[in-house]
Amino acid sequence: MTDETGLKEHLADLAASGVRHTTPLTAERVRARGEQRLRRKRAAVAGGGALLVAVLAVGGLALTRAPRAADPPAVLPAPTASAFVPPAPAPGEEYGSELGVVYGAVAEGGTVRVTVEQRGTGVVHTLILPRGTLVEARRLAGGSPADLQLGELVDRLAGGPRWVFAIDYDGEGRVQSLREAYWLGE
Repeated sequence: MTDETGLKEHLADLAASGVRHTTPLTAERVRARGEQRLRRKRAAVAGGGALLVAVLAVGGLALTRAPRAADPPAVLPAPTASAFVPPAPAPGEEYGSELGVVYGAVAEGGTVRVTVEQRGTGVVHTLILPRGTLVEARRLAGGSPADLQLGELVDRLAGGPRWVFAIDYDGEGRVQSLREAYWLGE
């Protein structure tokens, strides 16, 4: 088979010219290059070690000079979680309301603490309200509609779950009034 393109000849000529133009390194130059590489490697290792020692020294000094604060407690007290979120007023409304059974009223100075169990969800929460909080009552007032203050009803609300109220909250979650849900008992 003959080579029509002359590629074999061309490659043979190229290889021959490369051999003619390169000179092999002498043993002395090979040894010098090896020693140079070895010196560079030793310098890099020594520099890295010195840098490591310096970093450790500075870090140790920083730790020993830092003022010691009191250790935090092992267990941080967690606030009690409550599923209750005050209802927000609907757009255009002044108040948001929840429907709940109010009981366990206790007078404490100028306030009244009551327990509220939401109707439908069963979520129980506590409200601490001023004695003067407005209560719109009907059955609690003897059957006739009347505006009373919460402080006047502590004795009747002190017992177990019996009285259902619509509790009105403003946009900031504050109780504005209680309305007896007398229609649920009729």
